[in-house]
Formats: sequence, C-alpha cells, structure tokens
Amino acid sequence: MKINGFQTRRHFIKTMTQASAACALLPALGSSIARTTPQQSSKSKLTEARYYEKLPNRKIKCVLCPRECVIDDQETGYCGVRENHGGTYYTLVYGRPCSANVDPIEKKPLFHFLPGTLAFSIATVGCNVLCKFCQNWQISQARPDQVPSYELSPQAIAQYARDTQSRSIAYTYTEPVIFTEYMYDCAEQGHRLNIKSVMISNGYIKAQPMKDLSRVLDAVKIDLKAYTEKFYQEMVSGHLQPVLDTLVLLKQENMWTEIVYLMIPTLNDNPKELQQMCQWIVKELGPDVPIHFTRFHPEYRLKNLPPTPLKTLEMARKIALDTGLNFCYIGNVPGHEGENTYCPGCKKMVIQRLGFQIVSNSITKQGQCKHCGHKIPGIWS
Repeated sequence: MKINGFQTRRHFIKTMTQASAACALLPALGSSIARTTPQQSSKSKLTEARYYEKLPNRKIKCVLCPRECVIDDQETGYCGVRENHGGTYYTLVYGRPCSANVDPIEKKPLFHFLPGTLAFSIATVGCNVLCKFCQNWQISQARPDQVPSYELSPQAIAQYARDTQSRSIAYTYTEPVIFTEYMYDCAEQGHRLNIKSVMISNGYIKAQPMKDLSRVLDAVKIDLKAYTEKFYQEMVSGHLQPVLDTLVLLKQENMWTEIVYLMIPTLNDNPKELQQMCQWIVKELGPDVPIHFTRFHPEYRLKNLPPTPLKTLEMARKIALDTGLNFCYIGNVPGHEGENTYCPGCKKMVIQRLGFQIVSNSITKQGQCKHCGHKIPGIWS
C-alpha cells in the first residue's frame, strides 16, 4: 500500500524486517543465554542505585530525573524499576534487558553518526514518563515482574556488540534514563572493545547523572515531543523545561546530539510553535543540530488521530530550513528527499538514504563534503 507515491510505514517495516531477518539477534540470544521468567527476575540479586538521598524514617529521595520521587520503604518510584529496601535504593533492572537486537544506526535515527553501521540495541522495562502515543508501551509501561528478561552483564553486552560487528551499543526502545547505572557500565565496557555508545532518550534527566553519562556516551538523540508545556503535561505527564535544559547541557558537554520531533496532527503541528522551537534551537544549540520531523501513526492511547499528512511534515521541514537550521529531515516516509543529507556549502546531496539504508555517501572520513570540501558536522569514523 502506498500513500502519495510512498510506501506506508507498516509495509516498509515489514519489508525491512524480512530483508534483515539474518541480523535479528533476539532468537540467537534466546538459544545461547539464560532468560528469566518474571517471577525469577523479581528474586534476582539487586544492584544499588547511584542517584538518591537518604531521608528520615527509611525514606529516600530519587535524584535521577526531574520527578524527584520521595519513596517509602518497600515502595518503587514513578518509573517502577527502582525500589526502596529499608532506606537503601536499588535498581531492579540492572543486567536484565528485555529486548536486544541489531539495528541500523539510521533506525534510531542518528544520521550524522557512523552512517551505514550497526548498533547493538538493548532496553529494559520501564520509563519515567507516560506518552499517550508510545510505540513500545508493552515494555515501557511494564514492571520488571511482568516481562521476561535476559541476564546479561555489561561485559556480555560489549562482547555481543563486537561479535555482531556492531560499531555502537544503543540504549533505546524504552527510556534508558531509568537504567542509567547499567547503561554507564555497558558503555565503559564497550569502549574497552572500541565500541561506541549512543543514548536514545526523552531527555528527562537531572543534570548530574547526564554529566556523568557524558563521560562514556558518544552521541545522544533526544525526543523533543513538543514546544509547549501544555502538551508535555497533557500528553506526556512531564514538563518541557527539563528537556530543554538537557539539550543545552549536552551542547555544553560537547556531546553529538540529534533531535526527533514526532508530528502529531492537531496536537503539536502549529506552525507558530514550530517556528519558535526552531528559533530556540538555532539560538541555544546552533544551526548544525540535525532535527528529524517524523510521521506519527496511531498507537496506544492515541488511536483517534490519523497519520501525519506528508504536507505537514514538509511544512515543518521548510520552517526549520527557513529559520536557519542546516540539517532538517523527514522520517517514516521512505524515499522522500527529506531523508537525504545536503551540504550547506554547495547544496549537493552528500548522503542518499532509502529508509534505513545508505544508497550513497559523499562524506569523507574526515567529515568533509567530497564535492566542495565543506565540513559536515557529525561523527563519521
């Protein structure tokens, strides 16, 4: 099925899944390593969390994300994966990914980071927000005792990444902030094997843990879900300002960062708001931060809205380009010209993409346009 000359996302994903079946790791993991049932997971050894404060009466205050949950003994925080045991805070998901696959890095999407390479991608259950349009709600909104998981140490994750010829480990699918200790240790182990790490996140994290992660991560993709507090409160159960603060912090940390903006019809596609957001990005982050405007498809609790019209995505991309952003992409529309990278110097195409595939690449390992020598920002080798 095609819409306006392009494949639907569902058809495209089906095609890609069939073509890349040999790369899927989940069956291989299932046959070679231990997988625990939900009941077994709840009884496994726990790891102490790194970001919390002890309070009187065996209470604790979590300082990992802006929620700052105050938690009584034997209770969990909002994310459901960090628990107070007698005044000591533990993560329930350290070393227990529920999902592991080998993906193209373009699927994250990260377009200016080692294009055409593979990313060993993992997730645990849990999330610190509640998006009504979540695509992975079956695991993001689950609890550790509801979903089977693997037992994989950080060393094992790094080794699997190397064995599958992955250039990076991606922390993705759910919200990696809630398994920050595991992510940090996996990234450290990955670097020992010359494997990079990327975080695919909502950016809802406090400054200190993000600064700590910046020491071991190589790139971050942030889902900027809207540019209004109203949207964040009503559709995400969160707040906008902490996400903007994280983006500014990542720039200060010199972290390679890309932004994804999921365009949801009638909810966050107002042209004036889009222009204000792009102006903020140019002013606070600079014109070279890639932004991906991606097509929404009805999911989870938001099935009453249609997929994003192509013209809306093209409108957003034009606003971003007119505002001064140099790298503006359209996502979930395979074959569209907005998937490609164009040199800001000579305006010629330097990377041609088709969905998650690289068709051609005219950027040198030093990050220069082969046509004119203009420097293209990103991590290319």
